[in-house]
Amino acid sequence: MLHMHYVMPGRQCTALRYSSLSLLLLVSCSALSEAANAQLEVIEVKGLNWQTSPGDSQQLLRAKGVDFSAAGGVSALPVLNGMMGNRIKVLIDGSDIGAACANEMNPPLSYISANQINAVTVVAGISPVSMGGDNIAGVISVSSFNPGFSDSDKLSHQRSYLGNRYQSNGDAVNITGGTEFSSKQFSLKYDGAYSDANSYRDGNDDKVPDTLYRAQNHQLVGAWQDGEEQLAVKLSHQYIPFQGFANQYMDMTENQSFGATLQYQRPLADGDLLARVNWQGIKHEMGFFSAEKPGTMPMLTDSDDYSYQLHWQTAISNGSTLKVGHEFYQFRLNDIWPAVPGSMMMGPNDYININDGKRRRLAIFAELNQQLTAKLLLNYGARLEQVSSNTGDVQAYNNMMMGMMAADAVAAQAFNQQDRKQSDTLADLSFSASYQLDDAQQLQFGLAQKNRAPNLYERYSWGQGQMAITMIGWFGDGNGYIGDINLKPETARTLSIAYLYSSDNTMLQLRPFYTKVADFIDVSIAGNFNTGDNLRHRLQFVNLDATLYGIGASGQWLLASDARLGQWQLQAEAKVNRATRDNSNEPLYQQRPFNTSVQLQHQLGKLQTALKWQWQDGKSRLDSRRLENPTASYALLDLNSQWQHNQLTLSFGISNLLDKDYELPLGGVNIAEYRQDNSNGFSQLKGAGRSVNAGIRFNFM
Repeated sequence: MLHMHYVMPGRQCTALRYSSLSLLLLVSCSALSEAANAQLEVIEVKGLNWQTSPGDSQQLLRAKGVDFSAAGGVSALPVLNGMMGNRIKVLIDGSDIGAACANEMNPPLSYISANQINAVTVVAGISPVSMGGDNIAGVISVSSFNPGFSDSDKLSHQRSYLGNRYQSNGDAVNITGGTEFSSKQFSLKYDGAYSDANSYRDGNDDKVPDTLYRAQNHQLVGAWQDGEEQLAVKLSHQYIPFQGFANQYMDMTENQSFGATLQYQRPLADGDLLARVNWQGIKHEMGFFSAEKPGTMPMLTDSDDYSYQLHWQTAISNGSTLKVGHEFYQFRLNDIWPAVPGSMMMGPNDYININDGKRRRLAIFAELNQQLTAKLLLNYGARLEQVSSNTGDVQAYNNMMMGMMAADAVAAQAFNQQDRKQSDTLADLSFSASYQLDDAQQLQFGLAQKNRAPNLYERYSWGQGQMAITMIGWFGDGNGYIGDINLKPETARTLSIAYLYSSDNTMLQLRPFYTKVADFIDVSIAGNFNTGDNLRHRLQFVNLDATLYGIGASGQWLLASDARLGQWQLQAEAKVNRATRDNSNEPLYQQRPFNTSVQLQHQLGKLQTALKWQWQDGKSRLDSRRLENPTASYALLDLNSQWQHNQLTLSFGISNLLDKDYELPLGGVNIAEYRQDNSNGFSQLKGAGRSVNAGIRFNFM
């Protein structure tokens, strides 16, 4: 066993522990370059470019229209079309990783680093049924399988790489590296990433407390091929010893996961077969680790995800293809809050929040891609999915029927007397059409019905006491949440249209959408706690109807191309969303206001430079149930450059060049700051001030 001790200045944590698997190599990775859209709202990103950190899979997705609700440094929750969290289906090599945390501190994207990613497909709203069910906002599908084979009969080294990146704001260090061996029949590849950061500072040079973190992700992929037949195995490991969550009452004090995926592909006489089996086990602990947000209360969660996918695709006639599939997913969860020795409130029993919770999905689908004419391509399909969930008996810290903890004791008794087994049938329908007007112009159109069943925490969060309910919720708003066993599934019906223009020097896209959601899982006010500026609400999950709509526009123009002066290119985009409850016309929570960006790019030889200006409108449409804060408008300026020569790549950049002080419209409230001084109530979480960034990467051939 190899140990490494690495403590940044000011760090208040124990030394980092590594296993032998963890230290095969440390890796340097990069963001993924753009590729053209082939279907409605589909984005594929491939290749290696800019140096990035484990959490920078978020950065490449932001560049493609995915917003993020702030959380920990590597655990932000994706937002598509104004909907967040598990309303978006995030698949990692077909694996659907459940939220093993009452605050969703360990979302799927936190388990893979950008350098481990081969391709990403983002589909907002109108997703083909073959991409997955149990979602209403869209699908983010991440693939890390990309085995390479050589012409040699002998297994030999093909490439390795090692890199480092530093960000001055927060003293963030990202170390990444990888290596690959292959022959005609065998391929073996390792990629890993390590990231460490102190709490960052805002534009006033004030520390934003409890934003420090440390994380590492490792992945080993082995593959065998014989002719057109291929078998691949992926082993993955993550270790996060700590991660601060400024907008939650708790922090992550450890997250360990191990995963395995087996994938088999082969052509058959009448089609192509893909078979995949996944497992991921997670042990997660919440508590307190830093003087920036002190406390004493452990929370332990462990989960297992099991799944398999069987997909078969065949050509039928006139360039059309039929894909059919069968999929199975099972998520098992235990969530226990150990008794705190000597505490009258948090003892003498362990608080059992979810006892052997299970969520099982069984699905079949059929999908047809039909090339009706040279200009018209259709995709339509149907998916039927059965979702069942259940959980065992629970218990409060104690059985006292009087005093502060009585509400939980009464709630535990009532919960245990209920029938907790639930079953929902989800029927998804999807239709999209792509019509090529001429060589430069394309129209896209889509209609879909998508469904999502409640997750385990929405159904089975039974606590009623103030402490218990504030431990539930992934919204970063400081309120407390109560579940409802009888919640109905959400059903979203979406219309999406797109216009695309592409010529040698210009690319334009315009994408409006409109979504009506029946039985949207929102909240009603069931009471409150605290008073004055510190007021927070007790919120009960409920079903209601909602409407979401918006439009996004983007463009790219080649301004000049000259042998001496280089190539100049301009990129611009703008986006706005609106979302309301149908019964009251009140805004839904955390809708990002109108935002736009303009980026000037220049390339001269081996040097690439980009200057990006972003403008964010103020947020005044607020969710009063969640006591959402307004935010002011702001503008940011970023500068990035990269120079590459042979195997060496150097990068340099300055983010928030003008050191602007601003609040994050999707940041939630700063609970860490509130815990230090509650005289100002729950202020909005601030963004990072100026940071000087530098990176180096070297490829070994």
